[in-house]
Parts: sequence; structure tokens; C-alpha cells
Amino acid sequence: PTFLVASGPIVTSYLLGNTSGVSLTLRKVSLSNTTGSIGSPSCVEEATRWTLATEQIGKTALRLTLRFNQSLRLCTENDTIGDCCPKPLCVLETLQVSACVGSTPQASLLIQASLYAQLFPTNAGSDNQTVIPNQVYQPLGVCPCDLTHKVCDVRCCCDEDCSSADLKLVASHCLPGPFGGQVSPAPEYQCSVQSSENTPDWFPFLCVHSPPENNPYLGLFYQGNTVSSVPGPSFQRPMLKAPVPVYVQGSPIVTLNGQFFTIPQMLFGQCLKMAPVAFLKDFSVECVSLLLSCPTGAPLQTQLTDLSTEVKNGNGGVVVVNVTDVVIPDVSVFVSESSVVNAISQIIGTETTLDSYIYDKIFSHLSKAERLECPNVTVALDYKFFWTGNGITGITLTRTVGTITSNQSVMLTARYSAAFLNREFRPESNSGNPGYQVGKPVIAGVVENGTEVIQRRIINIWKSVQDGLCSTAQKKMVIFGENSTSGCLLPVSRHDLTQCDLLREKVTNLQETLIAATYVAKRGNPDLTSLMDWVNISYATLNSSAAMGKVTSACDGVPSHQHIQVWTLITGQIGGIPQREIHALEVNYSRTTWTLECGGGDISSCQDPDAPQLFSITSSVTFIDIPVNTGPPKSRFQINFTEYDCNRNDVCWPELAFPFTRYFT
Repeated sequence: PTFLVASGPIVTSYLLGNTSGVSLTLRKVSLSNTTGSIGSPSCVEEATRWTLATEQIGKTALRLTLRFNQSLRLCTENDTIGDCCPKPLCVLETLQVSACVGSTPQASLLIQASLYAQLFPTNAGSDNQTVIPNQVYQPLGVCPCDLTHKVCDVRCCCDEDCSSADLKLVASHCLPGPFGGQVSPAPEYQCSVQSSENTPDWFPFLCVHSPPENNPYLGLFYQGNTVSSVPGPSFQRPMLKAPVPVYVQGSPIVTLNGQFFTIPQMLFGQCLKMAPVAFLKDFSVECVSLLLSCPTGAPLQTQLTDLSTEVKNGNGGVVVVNVTDVVIPDVSVFVSESSVVNAISQIIGTETTLDSYIYDKIFSHLSKAERLECPNVTVALDYKFFWTGNGITGITLTRTVGTITSNQSVMLTARYSAAFLNREFRPESNSGNPGYQVGKPVIAGVVENGTEVIQRRIINIWKSVQDGLCSTAQKKMVIFGENSTSGCLLPVSRHDLTQCDLLREKVTNLQETLIAATYVAKRGNPDLTSLMDWVNISYATLNSSAAMGKVTSACDGVPSHQHIQVWTLITGQIGGIPQREIHALEVNYSRTTWTLECGGGDISSCQDPDAPQLFSITSSVTFIDIPVNTGPPKSRFQINFTEYDCNRNDVCWPELAFPFTRYFT
């Protein structure tokens, strides 16, 4: 600026532009008597009562500060004028600051200074602080109604200025409550308030002797924890706190460059290639991809440098993912051949509404699929996060790679998992505390030989993969509260149907592998050393097909369906959450008759004794809730029963021993 008005002893301004080689000069100026204006800027320094200081800010700014170097105290009779102000308006002058390059002024600033003298007390104040007594023992206002100094206030019985004669005049008309010196009136159950009117004859036996100092107002002076009030809405911008550098359960894990740490996960039935990983949230997913050609990008083609990520550990440090490669020679567990060309051509042949252009594009693309020879395909990524408190101490990754070879397109089932471990091994997790939680596995067990300790087992149902055959099928654990049905296909030939006993034994062995347990846990956190926490698993056989006698190419009594029924019961609530227990578990086998079907023109299986047909083996689980017995409905007399209602009866039984009841406390 070119002009400033100063009312204090410190003035600050800025010079902007090219400040290299610039010097500042300060002088006192005044109006010319002939021209009535201030003269041109000058680069000659003059003595003033001000001190000029400069500070370089960046390359294009210079901050200048002027300080008045004289006291602003008003002079007294014994003071000299040089070190004080002779009159209240101490300084009234105009200063000029010139910015010069060499001896040529480039810019100037006029400062009109008007400083007034400061008034100070003749005697310095004492540093002694007023001591406020502890109001728990000595209230600050001993007598609130004592309003007049050294005068007896009428009806103020705690006024120390009142004589005993004055108090006798108003003894029965003292101000009640705190304003009269009485913190609170005595409650009606005090023995001291007994009067001749409306006092029952049993009052002297059940009244309470309590000192008057014991009153509810003492809680106002309680020196304990207080509840802070909830702030209301405000139009002011709140002060944002710095983020706490720790992880809590469910918070996303962050890399060193501030990005989310991602692993492929499942969301709404779709596989997301870059899904953030949540702290202390385990998962295991399978992502199915159709490979028409060899993959070129993540996550099926991964590089070691991309996987060795630097991750924030939550405590201000960094951990690096330690990658271990596992090469498998056979990837058949992850790959199944797909006759996509034939399937789509059949669909398009029946769907006449499809655009012919779309048909040509899809069919030409799929029909040109060449032999696949894809090396180093990532078929599994298994992460282990080691944690302590709110931080991560280490991350290990096991990358499984293999070579995919096929004459046509294939379906690749890649597996991804993340496990958070507090130690080197994964402990057995419970399914609730104490009751089962919906979505947790059902816990089963068997008794170890020679001991009474139960060893944990898992109840499973079928989980078909790839071609759906039982030889390649996997097992899926039974989840509490989730009804499910699944199965697999078993190839059976005409030769197998001539040996029905062997066939029934084979199917029975397949079904029995699903449940390798004799007990099921009642609750989600069972005691492995107590049989009281376990229930026997019962078995039953349902004859759903009649015996056929000796029939060629047919077998009856095949246990093709296994059904698990679980009866659950709500036994109570903890923290408002229902606690569910397993009351019983029964396994049923439905027996059916398997017969070869030779119709439809395909009679090869009926002619060739070794040509197989596919028969289904199924398993299911159903959870049945046992309703809680609430008892018979209440009668009108029970609803209107008012024997213990003090407001509707002449006799109040709860107040018979009033000092010992919760009404007194």
C-alpha cells in the first residue's frame, strides 16, 4: 500500500515484486508551508524514534516492521520528558518509507502515526489469588437471603446480623428452601417432621432418623465423572482432527502411497478384481473366468514387483508383502473345459429374435479359438495378515501358478483368500458366545479313543464343481440358520446295476463322508471336555420307494438323498441379542430306485454293459425353529390384579418395611 494509519507501537507492511537489490530508508516528513504537500521520496536515511526491520519472504515479497522505541507511559511530576509522554496524545507524526535501488527511489509508503499514552496503576497489583473454599464442606453462599450488609433481613433466619430476639419474631415464618438457609425441607419420612395432624400410629416405629446434612443437593458437588453435553448444530466450520494412524476392525488397509490394498473379492455374485481388504475380516472366494485366450493382466497374470507391496502397519511404520511361489504341475482342479461354441450355437439356433450380426460376431470369435498354452497363470492368491493390537506386524502371500493347456476354451476357477492371524497358527474359532450366530458353521465332534475329550468335526453337504461329478465334487460346511440343497452326479452302468449291494454300499460310503461325527454342539462355544454341551446325532431311514424284487438293470433301496434336520431354540437374550441353541439334529436317508432309461433313441447304455448313465446324489439341510412356550394366556383377574398397587389399595405392602426397600434408597 501507499498509505497507512498506525494507532499502535508496531506497524507491519509488505513490499511485493522484484526485491533483489532493494534497500529501505525511513525518515520523518511534514507538509510544505509553500506547496502544502509532502516532498518527493528520498533515499537518504534520517534519525527517527522508530526502528525499521525487514524479512525476506520467498523471492517476490519483503516484510517490513516498524517498532516505536520509546515508552508510552504518561509522565508524572518526577519523570523526565525523554522517557515518557508529556500529554495523552504522545505521538502525532508522518513517516515515509522509501524502497530504493541504488540512490533512486522506486516506491514509497506514508504512515500516519497517532499514538496515545498508556495509563498504568501507581501500585502494582498483588499476585495473590482468591482462595475459594471447597463447597462440599463450606458453601460459597452460606446465607443466600442475607442481602443487606450489617442489617437483619426480615424472615432470613440464617442472617448473622439478626439477634435472638429478632429471630423469635419470625421463627415460624422463615424463608423456606435454599433461600432461607435451609438447603432442602426435611422429607416426610423423617422422624423430626412428626406432627399431631395426619400422622399414623405406626409412624414412630417406621420413621427414619437421618441427619439434615444428608440431602440430595450434595450430589451437585460430586467430584466424579460427568456426562458431557451433546453439541448442537452450528454454522461454524468444525476443527478436523488429524486421522489416527491405527487400524480398527472393518477399516480398509492402506498402502504406503495412500491407496487401498486390494484383493479380488465377491460382491453381489460378481467378482471384483480390485476390492479393498478390511482389517480383521477373513474371506475366501472363488472367481470363475472364461478363457478364450491366455490372460495378459492381473489378477491371472501377476508380477512379483506388483505383489510385493509396501503397506502401512497402522503404527506409523511399513510392512512389505513377503511372496512365496508354489508351482503345481496339474491345474485340473482349477480348470474345466467348456463347450462354449456348441452351447451358444444351439442357443442362437433356437432364439430367432437375436440379431444375426451379434450371432456372426460371437460365433466367429469363439470358433476361431485356438489351442491354449498359457504358462505361469495365477490360479490362487492366499494372504496371511499377522496382527497385534491395532497394527499389522507382517503379511505373507502364497501365489499358486500353473500352466493351462487345452484344445478349446476353458473355465478357470481362481481362488483368493485372506486370513488375519494373531499368532503363527490359526486357532479354532467358535460360532457364537454363548449361542450360535447365524452365518457361522455348525460345530460337531467325536470322542477321542480312551478319553472323554471331544475332537471337533464339521458337518458338510455336497458342493459340485467343474463337470458336477461326485469324483470331483467338493464339500461345503453346514452354516447355522441357512437352509441349503446340493448334490453331485454318479456314473452308473448296467453292470453296476447287477451288483446292487455293492452299489448301495458305495452310495452309503459317499453320503457318510459328509458327516464324520457323532455329536453336535448345543452352543457356539462348547466345552470340549464336557458332554453336557453336546447332543447326540440321531439317524433315521425313510423308505420312499417300494421293493421291486429282482429286476434287471434296476436297484432299489439306494440312499441317494441325505437330509439333515436341525431343531433350534431361543433360550434367552444377552444385550438384546437372542441366544440360539441346537436342541436336536437328525439325519434322514431317502432310498430310491435307480433304473436305466433307454428311451429317446439313446440305447447305448442299455446295450453296452459298461456305458454309464448319470444318477444324482443329493444332500440338504433344514433348520427348524422351536417356538418358545409362553404359557397360557392371562385371565382378566391376573391382568387386573392390584394387591401390590399402592395407588389402588388401602394397604400398601411394599412400604411396610420402607427403610429397607428400594423406594427409600
